Amino acid sequence: MGDEEIPVHDLRTNRPTPARMYDYYLGGKDNFAVDRDAAEQVLAAAPEVRVLARENRAFLGRVVRFLAGEAGIRQFIDVGTGLPTQGNVHEVAQSVAPGTRVVYVDNDPIVRAHAKALLPDDGTTAVVEADMRDPGPILDHPQTRRLIRFDEPVAVLFMSVLHFIADEEDPYGLVAAFRDVSVPGSHLALSHITPPEQGADGAASAADVYKKRATSPAILRSPKEIAALFDGYDLVEPGLVNLPKWRPDDPAAVRDAESIWMLGAAGRKR
Repeated sequence: MGDEEIPVHDLRTNRPTPARMYDYYLGGKDNFAVDRDAAEQVLAAAPEVRVLARENRAFLGRVVRFLAGEAGIRQFIDVGTGLPTQGNVHEVAQSVAPGTRVVYVDNDPIVRAHAKALLPDDGTTAVVEADMRDPGPILDHPQTRRLIRFDEPVAVLFMSVLHFIADEEDPYGLVAAFRDVSVPGSHLALSHITPPEQGADGAASAADVYKKRATSPAILRSPKEIAALFDGYDLVEPGLVNLPKWRPDDPAAVRDAESIWMLGAAGRKR
């Protein structure tokens, strides 16, 4: 990324963004009063959202270790990456396989503002400021073309972001756009909120905050609807499950996984 300063008026400080609210849930400091206020409204309706954010971050680490290790993936596209924090994709993947290449994609300009803090100087990573609703410019971006070789397996990650894509914006089509340029052996990994068995009213109220106040709504999709995002992929074990159940580091420590109303999975392209 360039060294230019990004004017404050371009950082969308007048409305909460999902990336900055997520940063707040994780205890980060890259957020504004408008984000904190909206996030507190969400937490008032569904206090477990902070736990969901932490479980999602832990799932990201486990799935990237699997992809870079057992699956042998050496290039990643992280769509809707959010703000820099510990355990980013390149840090996890390169700890398993040094030299792994990563392209981060986000439409929040503050992510670009923090790019220097996010990226090492070894040329293996890049940040693309783009909207995932329009995959073409992401796939054709010079930084993507520099780092990603689509004649080799690639992992595409959608971590806690597809629920910000409304049905009329075709989340299935945008996932398919990445699938269709990937060779067999490529992988898709994602996490997505789902209606909880208990506390459904709180979850719906929390989602309503995003709809009314944030730059994107939050859509609670059923397990069947989430599984359909993996069209063209074979799910790897254990399939689509509550996040704590996906290849936990300590299976004996997993308790109350059903209270985590976010599902995750990884799939291999046929």
